[in-house]
Amino acid sequence: MTLRARLTAAFLAVVLGPVLLGAIFVGIAVSAVSQQRAKERLESGAQNVEAALAVTCQRLRLAAETTALVTADGDQPDAAQRTVQRGLARAVEVSGADGTVLTTAGVLPPKPWADCAAPAHAPFAAIAASVDVLDPSSRRIGRAYAVEPVDATLLAWLTDASGVRVDSLATDQTESESVRVAAKLDRDATGTTPGGLLVRRLEPRPDQPLTLALSVPEPDTGGLYAVLVAVVACAGVVAVSVAWWLARSTTHPLTELAQAVERVADGDLSARVPVRSQDEVGRLGQTFNRMTREMQGYVQALTASRDQLRGQLGVLGDTLAGTHDLDRILQVILQTAAAATGAQSGVVLMVDPASGELRGQVAEGLAGFDVADLRLQLGDGLLGTVAASGEPRRGRVDRDGPVLAPVEPRCITYVAVPIAAPGVGPTTGLEPQSDLPPAARGVLALYDRHGFDEFDDADLITLRTFAGQAAVAVDNVRVHEEAQRLSLTDPLTGLSNYRYLRESLRREVERASRFGRSLAALALDLDRFKEVNDTYGHAAGDAVLAEFARRLRAEIREVDFAFRQGGEEFVVLLPETDAAGAAVLAERLGAAVRRSPVLVVSSTPGQPPRRIPVTVSIGIAVFPIHGATGAAVLEAADDALYAAKAAGRDTYKIAPDVVVAVPLPGALPGALPGAQESFTGAQGPAKASTEVTPGAPKAAQPPRQSRGG
Repeated sequence: MTLRARLTAAFLAVVLGPVLLGAIFVGIAVSAVSQQRAKERLESGAQNVEAALAVTCQRLRLAAETTALVTADGDQPDAAQRTVQRGLARAVEVSGADGTVLTTAGVLPPKPWADCAAPAHAPFAAIAASVDVLDPSSRRIGRAYAVEPVDATLLAWLTDASGVRVDSLATDQTESESVRVAAKLDRDATGTTPGGLLVRRLEPRPDQPLTLALSVPEPDTGGLYAVLVAVVACAGVVAVSVAWWLARSTTHPLTELAQAVERVADGDLSARVPVRSQDEVGRLGQTFNRMTREMQGYVQALTASRDQLRGQLGVLGDTLAGTHDLDRILQVILQTAAAATGAQSGVVLMVDPASGELRGQVAEGLAGFDVADLRLQLGDGLLGTVAASGEPRRGRVDRDGPVLAPVEPRCITYVAVPIAAPGVGPTTGLEPQSDLPPAARGVLALYDRHGFDEFDDADLITLRTFAGQAAVAVDNVRVHEEAQRLSLTDPLTGLSNYRYLRESLRREVERASRFGRSLAALALDLDRFKEVNDTYGHAAGDAVLAEFARRLRAEIREVDFAFRQGGEEFVVLLPETDAAGAAVLAERLGAAVRRSPVLVVSSTPGQPPRRIPVTVSIGIAVFPIHGATGAAVLEAADDALYAAKAAGRDTYKIAPDVVVAVPLPGALPGALPGAQESFTGAQGPAKASTEVTPGAPKAAQPPRQSRGG
């Protein structure tokens, strides 16, 4: 018997034995689980049926009470007929105190009826709920019955509601197997029909007055065993194929290795040995493949370096011309520098102006290294030393040092240059004043050339050129960001301007709508500001505006937004704030402005400073109560500001609430049409909010016109 045959037989015995045992176990387990799930489904169906009948009994009681109330007013026929027409009951009967039937509506099934309040074991044709009819002196004058026949309609509704088939034991017991089997079962017991149905007998209880038979099909596991046989057969075919492949991979690796060596000797560095095992022959094949991969990569790197450098320089030029994303620019600079020098990896660090430490910005070729974790103090490790001294360095770590910091990337050889060091590259003259040396702007470092050669002086010069480009890119990005900031800021008050107000309002309304939160908007206007300009001059008016903005910033939270809309008009946005919270801020802000006059230094020599009293009127609106859009909320706040002006100024007003019709939850089966509209209308309009400043006069809101201060 050959080695290949022995390996094949052993593999089949090891694999197919457990597969057969597993198939038998799975068949038994799945059959038991399917049976258990069928019982659980029947139990869930029983609970759903009881809940559905409880809802029906509640509806019948409501119908009986409605009929009794209208009958007490002397309108017996109309009361019964309206109850049936509205779908509260399918039949209604009103009897007198002596039991005489006074009026009926709908088709009454034959008695006896199952009483929802007192269930009993009997074959009932209908279920009913009844209440006494009382005259104005609370004397019983009759009884009203709301009836629901136990017919195919009710049973079909119960079947749909529960997910299991529902039959009544009041029907002919020869009609279905489930009824015949259920009739022989004990209370709430479960049985099986010859036709493969799992049956449960459901006994009467409060709000469930019927004796019912619930049934679901038993799980069909007949096809399971066929599937398992097919799975075992497929497993056998796969096992035979794998066994043959295993035997072949054991007998042919040496031949394949010899053929690959011959191809490499002929100059084909793409030759590889298929490694099928981790034994001695497999390890030999892995070593051979690693050797050829490294040789091929080194040759390809040498032959493709020129084309790669040209492409990287083109990408660098396009990036510098087309984006202000600093990380993207530095990433392209790093990639281009690595391609130009043949480095395997690299990193760029920039100095954080706030903390004075070096922080990793971008990295290239460092698998498993998170550049965000790279933080160094000036003077620490290789990168900190270069940044602190402003002098470039190259060499080997084990020979030339310095000792790498624990967070620095591991390497053998390196070249590192400071960004914007003296004589390194051009600067813009916009660098902020700092006690740090110029070399502390950042560091550009590359590690480990392909082929493990050291970096030379040419590489150092090349890297210094790229470091100069990085410095120019940093300055350009800072200038662009400062221009953007100035375009969104009011130069007098330092608050955001109207352009940024529109953008922020849209963003905050979208956020409040998405998360179901409120957003308060305050429209503020300095009272009689025109008189300040006319009396004290525009320079004093500018000083008042600047001081008001300072007090405004002091009163709001960090998450709030303050804007100068124009002139003496301001807007404040309060995320996740309702009308009450906005009113608290308005009261506090009004007091802060009112508390002390604005001290204005006169531009005329010899004149003492002037104290100008200032007050503010405020209008408040809240999204989504006062508007569904940002523009609508801002307009509502503006209208409330008009009301505050009309009320005497130095106060605040809250915009009146908007009436919103709230939809009701889904109606129960048979609910009275139009009930939802009646409920919504009963709520009445929402109460309009007003200002709560003590002593402020209340006045009707005037027609919209110019505020005039």
